[in-house]
Amino acid sequence: MALLDRLRALLSRKKPGHLVGARRPSAVARPADAVQEDALRARLIEDPNDIEAFKALAELVRRRAAGVGPADPLTAEQLPSDARRASDLAGWALAEEIAGNPRAWYALVELGRLSLEDDHEAAMRRLNGACERESTGRALAESVRMLREAGMPGEGLGLGVGHWAPKDNIAEAGRQVVLAALEADRPLDARRHLQTLAGAKDHAAAAAAVAALEPLVAAAEARNEV
Repeated sequence: MALLDRLRALLSRKKPGHLVGARRPSAVARPADAVQEDALRARLIEDPNDIEAFKALAELVRRRAAGVGPADPLTAEQLPSDARRASDLAGWALAEEIAGNPRAWYALVELGRLSLEDDHEAAMRRLNGACERESTGRALAESVRMLREAGMPGEGLGLGVGHWAPKDNIAEAGRQVVLAALEADRPLDARRHLQTLAGAKDHAAAAAAVAALEPLVAAAEARNEV
C-alpha cells in the first residue's frame, strides 16, 4: 500500500516549467563555455529571433559537439565524418528547440536550410511557417535570401509571390524578391516586382533599393530581347 501511495505522489507532483531556449537541468559537469552559452540563451529567451545570438549559440554547440564525437580506436583521434555528423545534429537540435517558441521564425528558416537538400518539401513548409509567424517581412527576406544562396531562386520567387505584402513589409523583402526573379531569369517578373517595390511602406529604403536594382533589371530585359 505504501508503494502505491508513493507512486501516486510521484505522478501527481507538478513538473517544473521550462522556458524554450533555456539550459535544461543536467547532472553532467558544466563545460568551460557554459557562461557564454547561458548568456546567449538568455538573449534568445528575450528575443528568439536574435539572429546574432542564434548564430553564436549554434556555432558554440556545433563546436562542442564536434569535439566530443566518437574516436578512431587506432589513433584515438576523432573521425572527421563523425565530427561533422555530431555538429550537424547539434545545430539541428538547437534550431528545433528554439523553433518551439511560437514567436520564433528564424529557427524555422535555419531548419529549412538544414533540410533543403534531403527533404525539399519539408524545408519549404518550414519556410512558409516562418513567414506566417512574422508580419514585417524579415522572415520572408531571410527565407528568400537563403534559397538564393542555395541556388534555388525560383523557389525564392515563389515564396515571395505567396507572402510579400509591400504595404506592410520592409523594403528588404521586396529587394530579395526582385533579386530572386533576376537570378531565376524572369526579367518580366523582376520588372513587375520592382514597380511594386517602389510603392512599399518604407519609402526611403524602397527608393534606395529601386535605384540600385533598376540597372540590373534593365540589363536583364536587354538580354532577354536579344
